[in-house]
Amino acid sequence: MRVVIDTNIFVSSFFGGKPRQIIDLWKNGNLILCLSGEILDEYVEILNRLGFRDREEMGELLKLFAENVNIRFTSKTPKLQLVQEDPDDDKFIECAVALGAGYVITGDKALKALEEYIGIRIVTPAQFLEQIMKV
Repeated sequence: MRVVIDTNIFVSSFFGGKPRQIIDLWKNGNLILCLSGEILDEYVEILNRLGFRDREEMGELLKLFAENVNIRFTSKTPKLQLVQEDPDDDKFIECAVALGAGYVITGDKALKALEEYIGIRIVTPAQFLEQIMKV
């Protein structure tokens, strides 16, 4: 299953809980992480800015990114204007469209408010875990 994971979920995963469960699903090969250059740059920038640079988990993530483990990458995405409150969040939906992801997993209220775009479900970590348990 292909998913796009918002930066706030990656940050939250360092503290455990449902975000960590989602990242573990990706690391264990149960999810395919869809990335664009813009998203990857934001992950690294935010995690570094928050002081995670020297944490073991950060090194593990960077290694997974470098080795392309369970990842699909696109360098070309459509340009959409969907998240009026925070246009920077459009990149997550753009990536999902480009790579055929079924979900965008987010904790961002402005992005979550869309709920769905052309069949791509925009869900919280709890909603995602609940939905995949039904499958």
